[in-house]
Amino acid sequence: MSRIPEVKWAQRVDKVFITVQLPDAKDAKVHLDPDGVFTFSANAGAGNSLYELKLNLYDKVNVEESKINTGVRSIFCILEKAEKGWWKKLLRGDEKTPHYVKVDWDKWVDEDDDSGPADLDLGGMDFSQFGGMGGMGMEGMGGMGMGGMGMEGMGGMGMGGMGMEGMGGLGDDAMGDDLDDSDDEEEVEKPPESGKVEAFAEDKAGAMST
Repeated sequence: MSRIPEVKWAQRVDKVFITVQLPDAKDAKVHLDPDGVFTFSANAGAGNSLYELKLNLYDKVNVEESKINTGVRSIFCILEKAEKGWWKKLLRGDEKTPHYVKVDWDKWVDEDDDSGPADLDLGGMDFSQFGGMGGMGMEGMGGMGMGGMGMEGMGGMGMGGMGMEGMGGLGDDAMGDDLDDSDDEEEVEKPPESGKVEAFAEDKAGAMST
């Protein structure tokens, strides 16, 4: 049977901050639905226990603009609200907030004190986009690996820049110069040989007439 990790949350007028507290999480998968359904699963602990979480958020979110950071001790998500506004609570419905969902007082501000998106110190965290990632798995890595640094990069620098085109250009020019030089040398040598033949013919004709 799966376990439920602890969740901390805070908000701004345009964002919701969700932190899943799970040290040394392995195979973490996070999915965010535009309707505000947040799901999480990962393995952690000495027994490699399965942890799962599903949150039906208070309102809709903008998946493309939402971001995620996977750290050693937690998974931190910045969810962009579909419409700016202060949520009354994290989850929709009239049910009492679950015991595993707690307010993140380190990030919390009151609505009157909200100074905008620049008021939170993220400490140089490296974020990935939710949009196009399919959560946190292979699609995100593939987009960065093959597209950004793989075949296109190698093709642009390798074959195009230093490979066939470069060798072809050098080869043709070098061979062309050698051929031109050879032709010039043959043309220079021909006149003397032609002159020798004519002189020999004149000498022979003079000898016969005498």
